[in-house]
Amino acid sequence: MYDMINSAVQAVNDVVWGWPMIYLLLGTHVFLTFRTGFIQRFTILKGIRLSVAKDPDAEGEVSQFGALTTALAATIGTGNIVGVGTAIAIGGPGAVLWCWLTGVFGIATKYAEAFIAVKYRVKTRDGRMQGGAMYALERGLNMKWLGMLFAVFAAFASFGIGCATQVNAIAEICETNFHIPRIAVGIVVGALTAIVIFGGIKTIAKVCEKLVPFMAVFYVLGCIIILCMNFDYIIPAIGVICRLAFTPGAAAGGLIGSGIRMAIRYGVARGLFSNESGLGSAPIAAAAAQTRNPVRQALVSSTGTFWDTVVVCLMTGLVLVTTIMKNPSINADTIDNGGQLTTLAFGQIPYLGPIILTLGTITFAYSTILGWAYYGERCVEYFSGKIGLIPYRFVYVVVAVIAPVVGLNLVWLIADTLNALMAIPNLVAVLLLSNEIVRDTKRYIHDLDARDNTPIPVVKK
Repeated sequence: MYDMINSAVQAVNDVVWGWPMIYLLLGTHVFLTFRTGFIQRFTILKGIRLSVAKDPDAEGEVSQFGALTTALAATIGTGNIVGVGTAIAIGGPGAVLWCWLTGVFGIATKYAEAFIAVKYRVKTRDGRMQGGAMYALERGLNMKWLGMLFAVFAAFASFGIGCATQVNAIAEICETNFHIPRIAVGIVVGALTAIVIFGGIKTIAKVCEKLVPFMAVFYVLGCIIILCMNFDYIIPAIGVICRLAFTPGAAAGGLIGSGIRMAIRYGVARGLFSNESGLGSAPIAAAAAQTRNPVRQALVSSTGTFWDTVVVCLMTGLVLVTTIMKNPSINADTIDNGGQLTTLAFGQIPYLGPIILTLGTITFAYSTILGWAYYGERCVEYFSGKIGLIPYRFVYVVVAVIAPVVGLNLVWLIADTLNALMAIPNLVAVLLLSNEIVRDTKRYIHDLDARDNTPIPVVKK
């Protein structure tokens, strides 16, 4: 029976994450890039500056930076480490270019979905801000039924991709490197998760504000050390990545290109999974930010895709490709998965390499647990009210405790499928509301620092 269910879910997953979904997501990225007049040009100059600015007079629960780091906590995960390695192992080095391009164009989609999340957010009776694709569908398009579907898909996905798979990754690392029993890891992670998520978005944001910058800088420094060690191979690696993104064949240093089709499939897929642009998850955190208009927070949120894919995934890709070129014995025949490839790359740093990789994976996974807990809460509250919050948190913690000792193949497949189903209503919202996004972007974009910007009113729920 289990095998039958697993096969059925796998068949559905292959359909929902097939080429049509990849075309839909990537097509939306490109479409919104042109519709917004290449909003990416404002992300680095204004988005990053606004992310550390404060807007205390505006309505919201957490700072713009707090909302960004909460979203980054859920977004920057094991996919940035193992996922890129998997893309290279299966799709060839050319997959790195397609992963990077997906991030560049995905900035526009992240901007658009965050924009409508803030514009159509609501204020609860106790003063909390709530928003996301479900509210945009309900209030902007009068499609509450579709908003309900999004909320259900996201809530159940949070148990799998946001919690169970992440705890399992932490347990595997702790067991392999420190010989800590898996159930002990589950209990510790469950306890730490309970302490944070029962404090609500403010507690989650405070933890993420401190954890995310630390884990990102720590990991990036490790990548920089390896790139310095592989300095002579950086330029050749860039050339190989660009060439093998479009052609099959072999290159120097044990590198093999799988052709443009495989490079696109796995590069784009890894990019989409990593930055979550189009899935509609990150805007749920953006809606809680203190911001006087949607454009400000949308620009801040779009920097999340920049950091996640354009920076972190690119650096991981360069680390892995230069390592293979430096060590020709490493190739597709000598590695089993992306995790093994990443381990070999960080093993180049004497003593500290495995520590950096281990701590990086643990902190990336734990931050994802916190971020997705908040996403799940907001979605549960949307379709059940506040009565569903305590039961959801309790189940979430229980899942964290037992995840290390149960099989996760089916859980992962179901969560992966639900992620794809989340994307569909979210993309309906951003595409059908694209005219409003363009109009209001033109209204605010060149006057973001003016104190007399007229805020868009928040509706009380």
